[in-house]
Amino acid sequence: MTEDTRPLVQVVAGILFDQNGRYLLSSRPEGKPYAGWWEFAGGKVEAGESDFQALQREFEEELGIRILAATPWLTKVHSYEHAHVRLHFLWVEADQWTGEIQSREGQKWTWQKAGGFIVVPMLPASSALLHSLSIPRQLQGRLKSGFSGQNSMGEYHVVPYLSAQHQTASAVLLEFDDWLEFDDWQQGKPIEASSWLEFDDWQQRKPIEASSVWPIIENAEQWRQVQNADAVVWKVANEAAAGRVADILAQGVAMPLIVAAPESLVSIYCEQWQSMGAHAVLTDNDIEAV
Repeated sequence: MTEDTRPLVQVVAGILFDQNGRYLLSSRPEGKPYAGWWEFAGGKVEAGESDFQALQREFEEELGIRILAATPWLTKVHSYEHAHVRLHFLWVEADQWTGEIQSREGQKWTWQKAGGFIVVPMLPASSALLHSLSIPRQLQGRLKSGFSGQNSMGEYHVVPYLSAQHQTASAVLLEFDDWLEFDDWQQGKPIEASSWLEFDDWQQRKPIEASSVWPIIENAEQWRQVQNADAVVWKVANEAAAGRVADILAQGVAMPLIVAAPESLVSIYCEQWQSMGAHAVLTDNDIEAV
């Protein structure tokens, strides 16, 4: 594949939620490229605008609602036939917007559940985010034994590599980096299972039976080598590593970054990491602060 040399257009899009934890999708209006395709609402960042200002303007113009606050989430580059774009996705919670949604451009809109969207076709750059959206932003547990959270489809469990081999062997065999949703995986509950493994094992592409595989990393060099992962866990043990995570987040991350650290560091850096785009922060006191 040849490199796209066209100018990179800066675009902002909103991951906007309602009180039931559903996210908003809207269709492309007639007269625009990909008319009728579904996407996260947004548009081009104009000269002199911040990403947040562009998001406010676009949602007012397109849907008639006011965005009060938003935080960075993922940043992705995508080449369309009509443009080469850098997409900045901002996360908007249910209490961070106000107003009644209107179809000011004649577009359709719908609320969808994380992990269970039912509209097609999705704009290519947006469809890549749907699995990431199913990962809860509140996680509890430990790296050694596994951790979990909840999304609008039910429970979500992340288990260690060896545990995943034991627990899912009778369910489905997946190639490494593949993923799928598990229904009735445990006691009849809708559940998604993912697995983490140490960085060296992830590099070797060892086969595993899970919906996705998340590498655990500890430094910026490892981060550069896991850019095709579904999600990444960064184990932080000291303030220097905490600062490097902030530096990476400031550049924009293309997949969910889960930061795991002892409580002593979480209490200092959690708010900063989350405001800069960390998907989740896991408190794990098994990680020794040094």
